[in-house]
Amino acid sequence: MTDPLLTTAYAAYGWGPQVTVTPGPRGALGRIWRVRAPAGQYALKHSFDAPPDGRLAAELDLTRRAADAGVRVPATHPAADGRLLVPAPGGGVLRLYDWVDLHPIDPDAPSTPQRLGELLARLHSCAPPAFGGPSVRPPGSSVQAGGEEAWYHEAPDAAEFAAFGGRPWSDRLARLAEDLPQLTGALAPPDPAALRLCHRDLHPENVQTGPDGDLVVLDWDQVGPAEPARELIQTLYAWFTTTSDAAAEDRMPACYAAYVDAGGPGRIRGPADYTMLLADRLNFLLHQARIAADPGTADDDRAWAEREIDETLRLLPTPRQLSVTAARIARTLPAAPGSPPDGPNRARPGRR
Repeated sequence: MTDPLLTTAYAAYGWGPQVTVTPGPRGALGRIWRVRAPAGQYALKHSFDAPPDGRLAAELDLTRRAADAGVRVPATHPAADGRLLVPAPGGGVLRLYDWVDLHPIDPDAPSTPQRLGELLARLHSCAPPAFGGPSVRPPGSSVQAGGEEAWYHEAPDAAEFAAFGGRPWSDRLARLAEDLPQLTGALAPPDPAALRLCHRDLHPENVQTGPDGDLVVLDWDQVGPAEPARELIQTLYAWFTTTSDAAAEDRMPACYAAYVDAGGPGRIRGPADYTMLLADRLNFLLHQARIAADPGTADDDRAWAEREIDETLRLLPTPRQLSVTAARIARTLPAAPGSPPDGPNRARPGRR
């Protein structure tokens, strides 16, 4: 932790010399430190960007509902003056949470699809409608938000990926630019009437187990409106496409079935339901490429961005993978009432 951040944190939370702070993990949008104090242990998070207006209120609403529904959520602690967000020197904000000793969940474990499906069902069932709610977009996005958040339903232009040259990953981005129309042809804005307040970042690092074995949901920084079916698809791909074995193809349908059995409201009906998955990953990829290519980026931040570029390119679904897994997921359940005659793998009427 750099001295200005350390000084700010100690002053804001009223810590004395008996409080110690040690470095913890970092992510693409923030960094964690472990705080040991006489009253207990805490996680101090430095988010690299301050949240847009409305996001904190939306997050507090959803996490309260989730906790009431039995979802484990680390509590937030205010600063000495009552603020939950403390401006950090150099940008971003500091926030203090309970420290929870966490353990990663193995996506390949036989119980994981069932547990994850039930968790998603609980989150979506308790989520309030988001129509008319906060319209915010992630920091650094290249798309303009209008109505609903374009980051989650508009992909960057192919030319933006082809504009990077002279980097180790430039050729891979250029090849992606060639395939982009095939990947993004079915992207469509969400149905405003179907929007609920969602987490929108439920990858494996953000859902782990606590000491008692319960699932703990972390990092609610991207809370905002989404269709439950689209967040479901986004989560299935984040969890069950990291391995290439045949069993992985069965985990997504199994998780979807567990979600429906547990009362989850989302139903996967067609290619447009893959919009959030693809738009989010492609916008994130472009954002990291811009960080890595910026000559003013610090060396450690550039190295982190280049790791994110490599991982995102490796895990970005191919058109063939989307087609195969979409068909398997669609066969998990009978066609929902009102689905097109050809079954649930057709796009919804009126969508292009």
